[in-house]
Amino acid sequence: MRPTTLDEFVGQVDVLGAGRPLRRAIESDAVPSMLLWGPPGTGKTTFAEIVANLTGAYFERLSAVSAGVADLRRVVAESQVRRRSGRRTVLFVDEIHRFNKSQQDAVLPYVEDGTVTLIGATTENPSFEVNAALLSRARVFVFSALSDDDVGTIVDRALSDRDRGLGARNLTLTPEARSALAGIANGDARTALNALEFAAAVASDGASLTAESIFDAVQRRARVYDKGGDSHYDTISAYIKSIRAGDPDAAIYWLARMLEGGESLMFVARRLVILASEDVGLADSRGLEVAIAAQQAAHFVGMPEAFYPLAHATLFLALAPKSNSVGRAYGAALDDVRNLRNEPVPLHLRNASTGLMRGLGYGKGYHYAHDDYDVETVNVPENVAGKTYYRPGDRGTEREFAQRNKKRRPE
Repeated sequence: MRPTTLDEFVGQVDVLGAGRPLRRAIESDAVPSMLLWGPPGTGKTTFAEIVANLTGAYFERLSAVSAGVADLRRVVAESQVRRRSGRRTVLFVDEIHRFNKSQQDAVLPYVEDGTVTLIGATTENPSFEVNAALLSRARVFVFSALSDDDVGTIVDRALSDRDRGLGARNLTLTPEARSALAGIANGDARTALNALEFAAAVASDGASLTAESIFDAVQRRARVYDKGGDSHYDTISAYIKSIRAGDPDAAIYWLARMLEGGESLMFVARRLVILASEDVGLADSRGLEVAIAAQQAAHFVGMPEAFYPLAHATLFLALAPKSNSVGRAYGAALDDVRNLRNEPVPLHLRNASTGLMRGLGYGKGYHYAHDDYDVETVNVPENVAGKTYYRPGDRGTEREFAQRNKKRRPE
């Protein structure tokens, strides 16, 4: 069911729609080397084949999982021969993020001199996975997950196409089945077509496929979560920002996405512990206690029940008052530590452990706080005396801390 022309291609309108720069470049036979970044089943390979067909170029396909430098050298040598006879070569590298540095370096000169037009497909952010030199010589185009309407269009074509699809079998989909198939596919055309094919294989000609038959064929929704890839970082970012924003519903949703995707329990727990101090902080110090307890409980219980303590901590931190004064205070102090002279510890703050130390003035003038709590003391070197690092917030428990601090250091 792969489309063979751009007009048949479904989705990616922002990249390949009429009048878009890339489409104009293809139609005018001025195809640049490019990297296609997007989730599986969005048409990256199909698009590369269409480009080769439309431009009359020879299409060479390699998988970065199995190809080595020797394969690249073979492709380059053959491409040089074709180039002398006036025919170009489109080199499509699937999962190009799996090429190591030497493999990427091996193809770089030939991309630069036009021996090959490189089209690389990746599900990972090319900014992190592709060498800067190669990245600078290729345009990056982002392919998005297909919409449910896009998937529906592809499924309808597969049902009606008598040559490449299932048209000869006169099958139909109930509206509920079509909707279920689009939802299960999660924007992945390949998943949708595989599910449709399996459901059709066990149905008789002329049958109407139901939602139940689709669910039986798939068993579970296609996941787009990759705990080692971009979705890992994107999802944890959404999770943290949802807790920070005080949105318990969004936070618990992203937690479920991560745990269902197989995310490490301790990774989630570590992020909760950090967030408890970074974003809740002194506004409610119980947040750190809850986060630590959740980490210990999740480690002790394991899945599938570990979601309970993690969800408990997630909801508590999302609903807690927020303060980032801990991080701000430390950051301000760290700036002075790094940028100002690190003066010696004032003598009155040093322990006078020996007679020599006492003779040198260690501990002289020190006021024991339990006896002289209200006596104002200087507890830092002179070059940072009077500086304010901790600026309390005005939420939760920290309102009380702010009052105490104001009595100690009135403005």
